[in-house]
Amino acid sequence: MRKAFQSIKRGLLEAVEHAQGGAPETRVHRPRHVDVKALRASVGMTQEQFAARFGFSAATLRHWERGDRKPRGPALVLLNVIAHDAKAVMAALAA
Repeated sequence: MRKAFQSIKRGLLEAVEHAQGGAPETRVHRPRHVDVKALRASVGMTQEQFAARFGFSAATLRHWERGDRKPRGPALVLLNVIAHDAKAVMAALAA
């Protein structure tokens, strides 16, 4: 139990230091913007196919493509991975 507490404490102290502008060894990774419509076109799928294959709702995909909303968080990360290697993502999801 003590080991778990020490790990949590260390993580919290690092988070506080980072929030205060410290911790230069800390890296923050921000996924780059993805042109969802171009990405979908590059893999040759309809909106319905793309949404179903990668687990998005078709309505959400339409909003992203129109620019009404922007993908964020895990969805943006997944879109970046798809952009990098769509075949590998499809193979992983088929397993």
